[in-house]
Amino acid sequence: MTQGRRRKPATLKPRLAHAALCEHRVLGPWVERIGAPRFPRVSLDPFAYLARAIVYQQLAGAAAATIHGRFEKVLKGRVTPARVLKAPEGELRGAGLSRGKLAAIRDLAEKAPRLGLDELEWMDDDEVIQRLTTVRGIGPWTAQMFLMFALRRPDVWPGGDLGVRQGYALIHGVDPAPTEKEMPELGEAYRPWRSAVAWYCWRALEVDL
Repeated sequence: MTQGRRRKPATLKPRLAHAALCEHRVLGPWVERIGAPRFPRVSLDPFAYLARAIVYQQLAGAAAATIHGRFEKVLKGRVTPARVLKAPEGELRGAGLSRGKLAAIRDLAEKAPRLGLDELEWMDDDEVIQRLTTVRGIGPWTAQMFLMFALRRPDVWPGGDLGVRQGYALIHGVDPAPTEKEMPELGEAYRPWRSAVAWYCWRALEVDL
């Protein structure tokens, strides 16, 4: 898949998102208080990013970082499908990977050629989610985080994320927080900047307005 065959999807422009969302009656004061959204550049390739995401699932940051560091050490600093598949199971388990996470990372490595990971940046959001969620251990939320932070897509709406729902409730003054089923409709008002809105929902839980 090349640029000549299809147009590469747009990426998030933080200043444009900030300027547009400042005009929103409810969200605007929070946007002005927090500032432009900050989405750090991701240096990992898609496979390494997704393997890291699997390692970090359901773990506290410090513990996940320690296990991921050991995992990288087993692979001699290069997280690739070939190295994952060649590494002895005992060494990977010894790094702290649970059986479930090891199975998920190996499934990712086995499916990597068919997934076309280097082509994901050319696919639309739904295509990326559909493709990634065929991998064991990668659900919609992990795929959405990949879209937001690795591919920097501007209009991702992770309504299943508890922090996004709680932040939305705080910003909009609703109690209880919306359910996951209610979030898609609530996010419609914020197209095409829903990635930035999700980010502001997370940040709203950390600041005082």
